Amino acid sequence: MQVKEYIISAPGKAILHGEHAVVHGKVALAVSLNLRTYLRLQVTSGEKVFINMPNIHTFLSWDLTELQSLVTDTTVNYSSTTELDTSLVKRLRDFVGIPDGTTDTGGMAVLAFLYIYLSVFAHSESLPSMTLSVWSELPTGAGLGSSAAFCVCLATALLSAQGTISSPLTHQQDTARWSEEEMELINRWAFQGERIIHGNPSGVDNAVGTWGGILRYHAGKITPLNRVPMLRILLTNTKVPRSTKVLVAGVKDKINKFPSIINPVLESVDAVSRTCEDTLTKMEAGESSPKHYSVLEELIDINQHHLNVMGVGHPSLDTLCRVTLARGLHSKLTGAGGGGCAITLLRPDTDGSLIQSTREDLKECGFDCWETSIGAPGVQQHSPCSVKEDIMEILNSY
Repeated sequence: MQVKEYIISAPGKAILHGEHAVVHGKVALAVSLNLRTYLRLQVTSGEKVFINMPNIHTFLSWDLTELQSLVTDTTVNYSSTTELDTSLVKRLRDFVGIPDGTTDTGGMAVLAFLYIYLSVFAHSESLPSMTLSVWSELPTGAGLGSSAAFCVCLATALLSAQGTISSPLTHQQDTARWSEEEMELINRWAFQGERIIHGNPSGVDNAVGTWGGILRYHAGKITPLNRVPMLRILLTNTKVPRSTKVLVAGVKDKINKFPSIINPVLESVDAVSRTCEDTLTKMEAGESSPKHYSVLEELIDINQHHLNVMGVGHPSLDTLCRVTLARGLHSKLTGAGGGGCAITLLRPDTDGSLIQSTREDLKECGFDCWETSIGAPGVQQHSPCSVKEDIMEILNSY
């Protein structure tokens, strides 16, 4: 191992357009959030593995001899990670004490870490001792891809430490990325982590975390869009809990009950996604204009109304949209709805005082609100000096 330390980050995810409609074969646009998860891996000379995740109050360590006993002769092919090793998952559940059906955030994150760690190093001469410290700007359980960002960072750091992928950072760089082939490998391993945590994920979240930018998702096919602009937004968490499963089932019931009404709504949502994709392409091809932003704002309003018709709105989201519209800003839910999170588009010339007053209004409603952007870079390797000082202090404290 040539490098003893790796600092990796990956972005969160939001849905710009197409939530719920995508379940029924329509186009959705998933975007990266410039709120990131950071992971620092240090290869050590001891006989232990430590993992520190202060966001979710999880701090654990294991002796290497304990972990070595979990490794079997099962062959792991680094270039072919499409099948989950269910026997290893079972051993790890027993080892950590996580029964089937458990959704505890810390427990599932630990399970994903141990699975990728043992799989990646299964055929090394010995398991390496290391310390992993993770800090995220993303709230957990909010539908913003926090688990996928973690899995992308995890896969990247462990594959780098094993030497399966390169360490592209040079002394002349602050950040670096990998070859397309290496990114594909990172994405496949991250998907395995997502499968352990979520069971049957679509693969969209880990793809956004890997490549960043904007991805088109249609009929199971994920296509990164080339040359799309970064857009400023407010991201708001209403903190209203919701069940994605219940909301998806509710939309299906509405389709069955009112097919002649809801099916055209789904077609319209599809058209919104496609029109947005076309508009973003034009914005990047030439200079963005107020006209383009007007189109994006109208699409946001139209889609939010569609989502209400589908039955996935919520009074908290109605309040949010009303508060932002009073200041000339346009918002829509992102993700499953029924509460959860929303995005508000900001124009390049949106006044800072208006943004601040809007955030204060939203906080008075009991919501959490961040100013950030969408279309951010995917997974990156960092030098310590390129990481925000407060985050680096946290990573260094463990």
